[in-house]
Amino acid sequence: MEQIESVEGTAKTVEEAIEIGLRQLGVDRDKAEIEIVSRGKTGILGFGSELARVKVSLLKDIPDDTITAKGVVDELLKHLDLDLVAYLKNLSEDEEWPTIDIQGDDSGLLIGRKGETLGAFQFMVNYIVRGQTGEQSRVNIDIEGYKQRRREVLEAQARSIATRVIASGHSFTLDPMSPSERRIIHMVLSDRSDVSTESSGEEGSRRITVLPKK
Repeated sequence: MEQIESVEGTAKTVEEAIEIGLRQLGVDRDKAEIEIVSRGKTGILGFGSELARVKVSLLKDIPDDTITAKGVVDELLKHLDLDLVAYLKNLSEDEEWPTIDIQGDDSGLLIGRKGETLGAFQFMVNYIVRGQTGEQSRVNIDIEGYKQRRREVLEAQARSIATRVIASGHSFTLDPMSPSERRIIHMVLSDRSDVSTESSGEEGSRRITVLPKK
C-alpha cells in the first residue's frame, strides 16, 4: 500500500485543521510541509462562516542546514514575541534554495517596507546557521508567499516601463532596489531586442535604468 503524500484538512481553526492533516499522514509537524489554503471565517451568528482549510504534505530530502535554519527561525520568532509560525516547504522545480515559510497575524511586521525587514531577517538566519554548522547556508525565508507576489509585481512593472520607454524614446530610472529585485528586472528584460538595462549608484541605493536600444 502506497503512503499518501498529501492531504487536506478542514476544521474550525487552522491549528485543528493542521492536526487533522498530520494524523491522516501519520507524521509529526517537523516532517510535513503545511500550506494554509484558507484561515476560514467566523461569520455573524453562524451565518457566512467558513472552515479553515490546510494542505499537509510529506517533506522530501530536506537538507540538514535547512532543518538547522528552521530551529533558528523558531527561536528568533519566540524571542521577538510575534504571532508567527514557521513551516518547512518542499523544494519546487524552479527554486534554487529550500524555503521556510512564515505565517501568522504579525506577518506584515516582519516583511517591512518593500521586504527590507524580511531580507535582513533572512541574512541573519543564514549568518547564524553558518556560525553553527561552519558551512555556507542557502535557505530562503518567505512570509505567506510575499516574495512570489513581489516578483510578479516587479515583472509586470518591468514590462510596463519597457513599453513606456519604447513609446517615448527616453530612458527611465527606477527607485533603488535590493540586489535580488534588480536581478528580476534584468532577467525579465534580458531577452528584449528593443530595450536594455543597466545598474548605477552605490550599494544600498543602486538603481536600474531601462534604455531604448537604437
